[in-house]
Amino acid sequence: MRRFKRTLVAAALATTVMAGTAGWAAGGEQNAVTGPPPGTVAWRADRSLARPLPDPATARPAEVSRFFATLTEAGRHDLTARHPLVVGNLDGAPVALRYEANRWALTAERDKERARSTNSSLPSYERRRARELDERYTRLLRPGRQILAFDPRGRGQLAEVYGDWATARRTAVVVPGSDTDLASFDRDGRPDTPAGMARALREEMARQAPDTPAAVIAWAGYTTPVGVGLDAATGRLAQAGAPRLDRFLAGLAAAGTSAPPAVFCHSYGSVVCGLAAPELGSAEAADLVVLASPGVRAGSAAALRTGARVWAVRRNGADWIGRVPHVRLLGLGHGTDPTSASFGARPVASDGAHGHSGYFAPETRSLHNFARIALGRYDAVH
Repeated sequence: MRRFKRTLVAAALATTVMAGTAGWAAGGEQNAVTGPPPGTVAWRADRSLARPLPDPATARPAEVSRFFATLTEAGRHDLTARHPLVVGNLDGAPVALRYEANRWALTAERDKERARSTNSSLPSYERRRARELDERYTRLLRPGRQILAFDPRGRGQLAEVYGDWATARRTAVVVPGSDTDLASFDRDGRPDTPAGMARALREEMARQAPDTPAAVIAWAGYTTPVGVGLDAATGRLAQAGAPRLDRFLAGLAAAGTSAPPAVFCHSYGSVVCGLAAPELGSAEAADLVVLASPGVRAGSAAALRTGARVWAVRRNGADWIGRVPHVRLLGLGHGTDPTSASFGARPVASDGAHGHSGYFAPETRSLHNFARIALGRYDAVH
């Protein structure tokens, strides 16, 4: 009888997740992008410095940081020009150098796709796809954009900084959920994209504390589920993404910021954060804020075993994620509701937020509270 009940609950969960909400399509299984960045083979073979370069797959971010500290300025730029895709994704490398590397990498990818778009020997659909990529890369190369990570593999991964990370006294990182990739990262300037969320948070931080230098990163550095399907209902992609998030945050700490960031984890991104949490000490993340979460694969905030403060928010009645059963059976579901009293996270009010992705909208109580958390004004969060 118990097994029958569990099967019914799991079936109900699968049905709910697969159905999703109006306008969401069922998604196909995604192949997670893992491992070191493209160009690693050539990087490992490089003996121009008469010593091995730090292995992107095994060197800790702190080791990478120490390695770059031994190089001259000219040596850093020379290495970057030869291996842009590696340096641009090498956690622990100087932030400004990663910006430079990713400009090189994006320029090379843009030029490659531009040539493909006019290659008459290719099918028309390939030329059309090449034109789309050419346009995306061109937008990312606009003056003033600070691309901290860029990986063209799969659907594309990206991280962008808003504000001056080198001088910031308060920082934050936004980890998005499903349907995030190179195409949707900053689609049409919409506020519900990773870029829109990060920009809104930085603007609100500046409004509340104009004399406090702040910076926010939109981190789309893992393979996300597409649509609402089995990928969204299981932890497979989150398990592949969590080590990438851990390494990214360790790289920021190794590169030297004045304060560890508050990490805002939206929807399926909260599953990634939940699995990454045990590796996050107070130097990597001051706060973990899970919003619109289906669960974080832990039964309580204490079970996350993290040095960060844990916060949770969901707009009841306005966010369809609240209708997803908070169970974890037969490989489906992500467990306890992080906004429940039993979970033990610090609550965050979200008056004014609408829908599943409206928590960073201007004038919402959730955005005001997010800025207070990122600024360390915890007594003002309510």
